[in-house]
Amino acid sequence: MATTALIAGVVAVPSAGAAPAAAADAPTAAADRAQRDHRAEARGVRVAAARAAAEGIDWAACPGDWELPDPVQCGWVTVPVDYAEPNGDTVELAVDRAPATGGKGAHQGSLLYNPGGPGGSGMPFPLRSTTGSEVWKGLAEAYDFVGFDPRGVGRSAPLSCMDPQEFAKAPKPAPVPDDEADKRAHRKLARAYADGCVERSGDLLRHMNTPNTARDLDVIRAALGEKKLNYLGVSYGTYLGAVYAELFPGHVRRMVFDSVVNPSREKIWYRANLDQNVAFQTRWNDWTAWVAEHDDVYGIGTTAEQVQERFTALRAAVKKEPVGGVVGPAELLGFFQGATYSDRAWAPVAAVWSAYAEGDEQALVDAAGPDPSDTAGNVSSENGNAVYTAVECNDARWPSNWKRWDRDSTRLHRDHPFLTWSNTWMNLPCADWPLEQREPVEVRPGRKLPPTLILQAERDAATPYEGAVELHERLKGSRLVTERDAGSHGVSGLTNPCVNKRVDAYLLDGTLGKRDVTCAPHAEPQPESQAPAQAPDTATVSAP
Repeated sequence: MATTALIAGVVAVPSAGAAPAAAADAPTAAADRAQRDHRAEARGVRVAAARAAAEGIDWAACPGDWELPDPVQCGWVTVPVDYAEPNGDTVELAVDRAPATGGKGAHQGSLLYNPGGPGGSGMPFPLRSTTGSEVWKGLAEAYDFVGFDPRGVGRSAPLSCMDPQEFAKAPKPAPVPDDEADKRAHRKLARAYADGCVERSGDLLRHMNTPNTARDLDVIRAALGEKKLNYLGVSYGTYLGAVYAELFPGHVRRMVFDSVVNPSREKIWYRANLDQNVAFQTRWNDWTAWVAEHDDVYGIGTTAEQVQERFTALRAAVKKEPVGGVVGPAELLGFFQGATYSDRAWAPVAAVWSAYAEGDEQALVDAAGPDPSDTAGNVSSENGNAVYTAVECNDARWPSNWKRWDRDSTRLHRDHPFLTWSNTWMNLPCADWPLEQREPVEVRPGRKLPPTLILQAERDAATPYEGAVELHERLKGSRLVTERDAGSHGVSGLTNPCVNKRVDAYLLDGTLGKRDVTCAPHAEPQPESQAPAQAPDTATVSAP
């Protein structure tokens, strides 16, 4: 159990003979230690950044097995494992870039990118400058597109919590428990996973947290030779950006937050996941209505209620007899969840379901089942899950009382059954996390932070809309662009002229406009047999 939980226990129930004053002093001592650590880390990041600025990055062609062809270049940046000890152990962070395609007169420096997670790799980002996409063309002319593997991810001292081939095995236990025995089995798996993180990940594990990744980001900025940071963060990348803005407000030039994690300390991370359960159900309902609307193509149901009934029956059937021996309820949910993240997945997911309903079991096995032969992919998946767990468990204090998890999950499942129990089991290792858990960073950077841009789809499931409103309130001078009646997670990469031109205006010219803006949604996805419509270039202006 984490030291912080032990301190809380002492304060709530002093042991016999203990002086109440000593118990009351424990949180103060912990706070004083945190302040000392923060000051030491602030000094350490200055040392590391100065060192990185002097060393720079030795850019070269990327190794062949990285699958990052010219003109993308790769390199390494050295960062301390522990910023309180900048001259101690270090790790190498993998970075890459695609040089700006415009002339010198157009160049505005580097644009760093984080795709979210925690545990996502930004290394594919520079490839966007090579596609010729109109969404990225103007930015690619002005900026070097820079990606990186955060600490613990990919090629940057990767973490692991269990054998990747074991992690990939299926079918996994059904997420929705039938009884207390099912719950005990899931709890046992969660404890074993938390213990596995300690056993397999070494000393780096306790230094895996968002503030340290933000410090890494500042060291990368310095290594690039940039005085100020230009940054685009999506999903968890918005929380990383928010923490960076708090720690280094004077180092920010331009910053875009796309699909926002609620930065409130009360939300990070337990309550944020509870909010997700509600939002994912809402977006799932959007998709079932769309499938019903196109029943002439998919033949699954003519109403959302019929589509839901078919899905409920499908879950029950694969629980009784997993498809191909590998696709049970957990694998089924993992596949269908793609439709709630992005409407780009609406048609492909519906097509697989339709094919299965017509008797093609292999379509579902190929889409939702594991691939034991894809060892590299399994390593990447397990690594991403390990980093997600480590960062979220280290970032904040989680409830250690199983009764609270059980009560909250049972309550939410009644009306929001799509994801609730699955989300519970994914995060439950944090209840038995064997390392000390932190107090989240208070994000209120004040007037030192220059104006920033926030993008948010109104019906986003992974990062509910309220998070964007909360961040907007905390970042003075920010502007919020809302995509109305839309729910895809990640707005900046979609074709929606109303959104795209505002991102370009801000990153290219520093122009935010005087007020917040609400945009019409991007084009709704259509079955392949139907031609897609063009998203309208319309917006309404709302008060700041």
